[in-house]
Amino acid sequence: MTCSKNPKWIVTFICGWLLAGAQAVAVEVAKPHPLFTDHLVLQRDRAVPVWGTAEDGQKVTVSIAGQTVSTTAENGRWQVQLEPLAAGGPHELVIEGPDRTVVQDVLVGEVWICSGQSNMEWPLRAAHESSDDIADSTNEHIRLFMAPNRAADEPQSTVDAEWTKCTPDTVANFSAVGYYFGRALKQHLDVPIGLISCDWGGTPAEAWTSREALAADEDLKHYVAQERDPNNKNRPYGLYNGMLRPLVPYGIRGAIWYQGESNAGQAYEYRTLFPAMITDWREQFGQGDFPFLFVQLAPFMKIVEEPGDSAWAELREAQLMTMQNVPNTAMAVITDVGEENDIHPRKKLPVGERLALAARALAYGEDIVYSGPILAEATPSDDGMYLKFKHTGEGLESRDGKLTGFAIAGADKKFHNAEAKIVGPDTVLVRSDQVDSPVAVRYGWASFPLGNLWNSAGLPASPFRTDEFPGVTQKKRQL
Repeated sequence: MTCSKNPKWIVTFICGWLLAGAQAVAVEVAKPHPLFTDHLVLQRDRAVPVWGTAEDGQKVTVSIAGQTVSTTAENGRWQVQLEPLAAGGPHELVIEGPDRTVVQDVLVGEVWICSGQSNMEWPLRAAHESSDDIADSTNEHIRLFMAPNRAADEPQSTVDAEWTKCTPDTVANFSAVGYYFGRALKQHLDVPIGLISCDWGGTPAEAWTSREALAADEDLKHYVAQERDPNNKNRPYGLYNGMLRPLVPYGIRGAIWYQGESNAGQAYEYRTLFPAMITDWREQFGQGDFPFLFVQLAPFMKIVEEPGDSAWAELREAQLMTMQNVPNTAMAVITDVGEENDIHPRKKLPVGERLALAARALAYGEDIVYSGPILAEATPSDDGMYLKFKHTGEGLESRDGKLTGFAIAGADKKFHNAEAKIVGPDTVLVRSDQVDSPVAVRYGWASFPLGNLWNSAGLPASPFRTDEFPGVTQKKRQL
């Protein structure tokens, strides 16, 4: 029977009744957020929020692994908090209110956000010698979630994505750095790993920072006053609103971050912007100062033999300063994997594995060497400049011959390529016949660093400088 064959009043009544019933069913369903789909990974050993949408006043009950928690929806949203769960699974996550949704194949383990720009977004299929890694990637205990690229002027609450198991088909387009990081953690921790890819090529840090955080900082509030271009994906706080905010407050262990290329012309501001973004993320997720691990810019652009200024060197310095000044952060140095003519170095395996070393130390408390040498102290003398380093492992090493990459300057602030040698397990002496009384030393201070100082753990030293002479981006800002 169809409506068109009935008297008009019956047609009106029946069609109206059917429509009202359909609407009632639609609003009565307690719908979980898309982060809570089949194959998801929940963060172990800490209270975990679960949330979604429902009609106001509706009772929602969530059950998993012997736990049952109830709440009442307000303003179209419900949220419960599960007590800490031990690693394992699979479990069923049951959501009732009054309809029943069963989320299957739920694991409990370690969850990390993988964010940044193109070098984080770079897919495994395009990474160096990755075909065997893709073929061997099937793993029931590694799960992937890819947030779609989206910029928005207002904070968004949902995301169009779902969890998948790690297979050759699903991982090929997933972040290569993220996958290698997660694979290394799985090998060492032997617990399920959940990786959330939230990245977009060519994007600056201000786009990943909330409006409130930008507005609260005197040096960053100019971003809030900018005219908004709805067609510009890189507009301030647009990617935070569209991609990161929908993930809040999912239970995570921490975040890995590979970005900075798009801020290389703003290195001095990045000293403020990057820490502000990290603090903002931690405040938004409300899970304390979770580990935030990031990658220092890779070598790029034409190799220059003589010392000089470099905007990319200044950005690396801003990243180094962030690691030194912001608690519970670590930095993976990758001066050995850059490509002179390509901003996208294909060797992603060492990047992911060095981030995993940092995670094992900061997040999981392993007593391991997780960083390359970092300058700790510089002392001038009649012999030259003595440099003392931390994170040396069993001692400093020179790779491929005598030490290179050092420059030294006197009171005239003119830098000269310098001789350098290791004179102790944690000490390097730098000198030049052209500089009698040194006042400053630089190492790897170029867009494409050439230094070869490493530690015994096989990790390269971070580029640095001991001076505070005005640089390229600072001069640019003062014009």
